[in-house]
Amino acid sequence: MKKTTSARTMRHIMTSFFSLCMLLVLAGCGGGADQAQKAQQQATTEPSTAAAQPAPADAGEVREIKHAMGTTQIKGTPQRVIILTNEGTEALLALGVKPIAAVQSWEGDPWYDHIKDEMAGVESLGFETEPNLEKIVSLSPDLIIGNKVRHEKVYDQLSKIAPTVFAEELSGRWKTNFALYAEAVNKKAEGEKLLKEFDERVAAAKEKLGAKTATKVSVVKFSKKGVQIYQKDTFSGVLLEQLGVARPASQDVDNFAEFVSEEGMSVMDGDVLFYWVSEEKGATDITNMAKKWMDSPVFQSLNVAKNKQVFQVSETIWNTAGGIKAANLLLDDIMKRLDVPAS
Repeated sequence: MKKTTSARTMRHIMTSFFSLCMLLVLAGCGGGADQAQKAQQQATTEPSTAAAQPAPADAGEVREIKHAMGTTQIKGTPQRVIILTNEGTEALLALGVKPIAAVQSWEGDPWYDHIKDEMAGVESLGFETEPNLEKIVSLSPDLIIGNKVRHEKVYDQLSKIAPTVFAEELSGRWKTNFALYAEAVNKKAEGEKLLKEFDERVAAAKEKLGAKTATKVSVVKFSKKGVQIYQKDTFSGVLLEQLGVARPASQDVDNFAEFVSEEGMSVMDGDVLFYWVSEEKGATDITNMAKKWMDSPVFQSLNVAKNKQVFQVSETIWNTAGGIKAANLLLDDIMKRLDVPAS
């Protein structure tokens, strides 16, 4: 009896164990199938990590940029940009592009006050008349922007370092250069928007000026080379023309500047005269020359002197910076000096 019961018990245990194993196997197979099915569904319905973080759309795009020295091919959006002009530096900053290196400002150590915060960490390449080519090579740029007037002789050397784009000239027509730079750094739409906003701002200022646009504005530079009247094809001249502001006859011409003598300084006269002194920091020779001119009987006979409408202005903003940031600051200064709020 005990033996029969034991045998039956063993058979029952083995049967139960076998059934349990089958259930586990089936359950395991079912779970694996479910997981495989889920993985397949995820593969077809959910994007992969690569798809969720795609490479830049323009990474392989090659653009052809026509410029003063020919045509240059640029692949994608440049990340390591070197700029070789002051006005070009302002253009890049306005476009949200921080250059890895730039020529230093004509005044400042090494940047103008109005851009120095944005230029923190940017390498200085010396003045734009003679940029440091060895340093440019060492920085491995993927785009170099320069100007034919300044850098034509080194274009071939620069273009062997990286794709190189040159603007044609350095006059008051900074907008033409700005549009080229925007295209080169693949920000054409942003550039067009910024130019449109600037033009709208000038149009609004012109409307506010009203009858004051008839004020004849004279612009004069004192430097070691002599004294010049600044005409329409200058940084300040272009903006004054866009504002519709009148100029004395001697300056209402499509030229850059003209030297004048002490005896012929009557051509400087107008309703208001703005001047700057181009002089190295700490020097006083040019300042003394300007004072001598203004103390002379000939100058004192001018309407601007009689009416006490002679004002010294910033050479940086009125002349040397030459870019979009300075243009906005110049607009503010003109409006302020003509006693009309710019905005």
